[in-house]
Amino acid sequence: MKNVISVNVWHYLFLPLFLLFIFPMPSHATEEPDFKLVEKMNGIEIRDYAAYMVAEVVVDGPADQAGNRAFPILAAYIFGQNKGKRTLEMTAPVTQTAEPVKPEKLAMTAPVIQTTTSAGFVVQFVLPKDITLANAPEPLDPRIKLRQVKPCRFAVIRYSGFWSDTNYNEHLLLLENALKSAKLAWEGEAIYSRYDPPFKPWFMRRNEIWLRLPQP
Repeated sequence: MKNVISVNVWHYLFLPLFLLFIFPMPSHATEEPDFKLVEKMNGIEIRDYAAYMVAEVVVDGPADQAGNRAFPILAAYIFGQNKGKRTLEMTAPVTQTAEPVKPEKLAMTAPVIQTTTSAGFVVQFVLPKDITLANAPEPLDPRIKLRQVKPCRFAVIRYSGFWSDTNYNEHLLLLENALKSAKLAWEGEAIYSRYDPPFKPWFMRRNEIWLRLPQP
């Protein structure tokens, strides 16, 4: 799968996370970042997201192993391996994307060429809405970084089914073609967002791909 982490996290789930999904609180839905639906078109949505906090880790590839490495690191953080031993609520989605190196700037000749290659993979847990940079528990693991994602606009396609390269690539192409038809440009790497645990039936899963759009 190009620039996407294909994650098989089953063997890395912690018991508290398992219980959280199997026995959810009956009156409480899984928290997600706030967004405003701007437009629906050609099977996709344009969304404006408010700022939100994430805990993230950058791990090496290959892509199909990166998620396996990242998930237990982040899960340990939200389940209390932080200063203060604070437990945070699990939210959705878990987002994943390629981490590009900074573009290489060449000499001031014509043309000026920039190249971007993959320097690893970023996996993010969205943190609860009451968490800020000021009150977030400090990670004990130095690989974990806390960051506020700035308000941004995304083009989003939603689909169900298996976490497979075929399913992902099929829907990424649909998303890109819909944007091309609407004459909308995107920037950066695709973000693969998953909202469900691996033991949820494939036909009930909510999967999304996000492409960042320039701010209007």
